[in-house]
Amino acid sequence: MNRRQFWKLINRTFNLVLLVALPILLFLLLRATDWNEVFHLLREYKAMTLLAGMLLSLCSYAIFSSFDVLSRFYIGHPLPVRRVLTVAFVCNAFNLNLSSWVGAVALRYRLYGRLGMTTGDITRILTFSLITNWYGYLLLAGGLFVCGFPNLPDDWSLGQSGLRLIGLLLLAVGAAYLLACGFARRRAWGWKRYRLRLPGWRLAALQGIAGAGNWSMMALLIYSLLPDTASYPEVLATLLISSIAGVVLHVPAGLGVLETVFLTVLRDHFSRGELLAAIIGYRVLYFLIPLLLACLVYLWLERHAKKLKRRAERREEARTS
Repeated sequence: MNRRQFWKLINRTFNLVLLVALPILLFLLLRATDWNEVFHLLREYKAMTLLAGMLLSLCSYAIFSSFDVLSRFYIGHPLPVRRVLTVAFVCNAFNLNLSSWVGAVALRYRLYGRLGMTTGDITRILTFSLITNWYGYLLLAGGLFVCGFPNLPDDWSLGQSGLRLIGLLLLAVGAAYLLACGFARRRAWGWKRYRLRLPGWRLAALQGIAGAGNWSMMALLIYSLLPDTASYPEVLATLLISSIAGVVLHVPAGLGVLETVFLTVLRDHFSRGELLAAIIGYRVLYFLIPLLLACLVYLWLERHAKKLKRRAERREEARTS
């Protein structure tokens, strides 16, 4: 067995252990939950709280969709910004609820391709948007971890010192990216035919602001659904931990992962009922309702694309006749 096969086996084993352990842990946590308390808390949410949560959700999606707008300026494509925002919203909603292969990849290639983008341009938009998202994550997570957020349970072997060390590493990677964008002489990086051109430092800074802004809005939505004693930095840091766990396990919408991490990390601050009520509300406001809207917008885009195709065919017939 060579080194590559060894690390591939380790990765598969790690993922398998997590996939088995996570449902068991979640089952044990949910079994000890007072579900009457959860349903009572869900009924107690005021209309203004839910309306504010919906507005926070829409603001987050607006920032999330702006990643593609930054990408559009990065590649210098003439597609109107309103078209980019519309496609990005649909793709992001499907991405969060189903999987990145459906939303981030398949839908982008289909919808942008119908708007006249080449495969190369779509690939660059996708890549640049992913970098924007995770660059913002690096900056936020690094800063919070270094500051000691979240306050990990005593039985976690990582400990606060290990968390701060990870935070320093994340900040170092984030700083290296910004410095490379500002000062690197070699502007294009890649392997074989896959090349990535570094943006300028101003555009890289906008990437960091947009990426961090989206993660912050997501956490603010959960924070608004928790009791007044909630600490926003704790909620944000916990969300960041749960998100990376969901990515490692390839779980669409972080289903089960988000609940397990929040119930474990914040168990000393809130009851299980309070945490589950907030997470259920978060899933409805941030996942389900935007997905329904995205389905309607997607149907409109498909109908609009067919109209454009018919117009083009009629023009071609008129030209040749």
